Amino acid sequence: MKNIIKTIYISLGISLLFTSCNTQLDLAPESSISDANYWKTADQFDAFVSGIHVRFRSHNASFQALGEMRSDIFGTEANSPSTFTGEATQGLERMWLQNLDMDNTGVSNFGGFYSNIVQLNLLIHKLNATNIVSDANKNYYLGIAHGMRAFYYFHLYRSWGGVVIQTEPVLSIDIANLAKAASPEAEVMALIKADIDKSESSFGPNYTFRNNKGYWSKAATLMLKAEVSLWNSHRGGGSVDATTALNALNDIKTNIPNLTLLPNYSTVFTAGNKGNNEIIFAIRYVLNEATMGFVASSFVPQSGLISNFYDFNGSRQFNVTTDNWGGILRAPVRIATYQKFDDNDSRKLSSIQPAFSKKGTGFELVGCFINKFQGEQNAGSRAFTNDYPIYRYADLLLMMAEAKVILGQNPANEINLVRARAFGAKYDASKYAFPNQAKDASPLNAILDERLFEFVFEGKRWYDLRRVGNNYVFANTSLSSNEAFKLLWPIDRNSLTNNRSLVQTAGYPVF
Repeated sequence: MKNIIKTIYISLGISLLFTSCNTQLDLAPESSISDANYWKTADQFDAFVSGIHVRFRSHNASFQALGEMRSDIFGTEANSPSTFTGEATQGLERMWLQNLDMDNTGVSNFGGFYSNIVQLNLLIHKLNATNIVSDANKNYYLGIAHGMRAFYYFHLYRSWGGVVIQTEPVLSIDIANLAKAASPEAEVMALIKADIDKSESSFGPNYTFRNNKGYWSKAATLMLKAEVSLWNSHRGGGSVDATTALNALNDIKTNIPNLTLLPNYSTVFTAGNKGNNEIIFAIRYVLNEATMGFVASSFVPQSGLISNFYDFNGSRQFNVTTDNWGGILRAPVRIATYQKFDDNDSRKLSSIQPAFSKKGTGFELVGCFINKFQGEQNAGSRAFTNDYPIYRYADLLLMMAEAKVILGQNPANEINLVRARAFGAKYDASKYAFPNQAKDASPLNAILDERLFEFVFEGKRWYDLRRVGNNYVFANTSLSSNEAFKLLWPIDRNSLTNNRSLVQTAGYPVF
């Protein structure tokens, strides 16, 4: 373990050597001298690959915010400007209330993603020019680099539409040439598809996982390929793209047969169960190395404040010793979201913690917060060391179901596998199986609901609604069709100031 931590720290330091300090897009590293003194051994390539995963981890909060914070999961209750514990939302409410602007963008600097895109560009360039790295590692690392770059650009594409494309390595700083205009959406999507193809071909027949599924892999690339194809299928690609998605998912099932749903939903996320058979790719956290700090900063309450409330149905009062969340609750889960779950669904209490207050002789549900990533206890405090899933087998099944619906096929098998696991011993097929629920009359709505229950706090809900169509966004969130331009995010003032070739997202006030 000490060697692993040492490698990660070294690689983070190496990665920082190439980080830009002169533009919000982070398109240039600090020193080409550092670059000239590097890339001399295979170990240095190994360390750099570790470094890009460390930097990828640093973007977790942006992945979650862009994929979820504008959906129908989080928010204070009606007529309440603060959380049920009294903690202030501190501007996070702008995301779920859809009132973002260039000075309050929710996510700024394009999520910081360009800081790793430039590293991936450099890695691709160096791998293609070296004979130091073994062919097996070179191909695997090229698969990682192209796949991860496509993943970043897919986030950028879904969030801002047309964005700056940077694929060439930048080895020196030229202040006069830093300004660069955004490319049209079609060109960004073309880059995403090309990178996916290059990643897939680079991995070739290698379906192995590395770092206990903490490294990007061919399976991650195929999951991304399916996700991108489904997005395009709903936007004119129809059955052709849906077939591409289904084939990619079946490729994973065929070649990695040990992937499966775990019997118990909550065990998928526990800190001591990393790289389990449901995980396809996850962001790795380790005690005494790195924790999910963004969870404590916004999504769980202060220990002293939550001790004023009671847990499920008021059966136990919270206490500081047991419920030492040690956070600041800026973004509570909406009571309406919690109440969408069936009481027999194990995902309800595994994902969301309700809080009750005394009212007369009974108890009243007054608020909720995230319970999915509980971390581990360490010297009397809570450390959020759960891995954060990017792709897992439940996602594969529900994307398969979605592709089948588009193709006019029966999605029952995939949906029911997920539902059966969720309800466990309480699963009654006559009541819960597809297509026996009323909502199943609309298969896409049924799948969207299932994805909501399954992936709360995994950064997917806003993207799910956006993928299947704008009307689903308007029907399920606070965004009105009268302000459809807000489906995309505004660009922050600093980015517009530092790159005068950028233009504000259409519809928002011009910079």
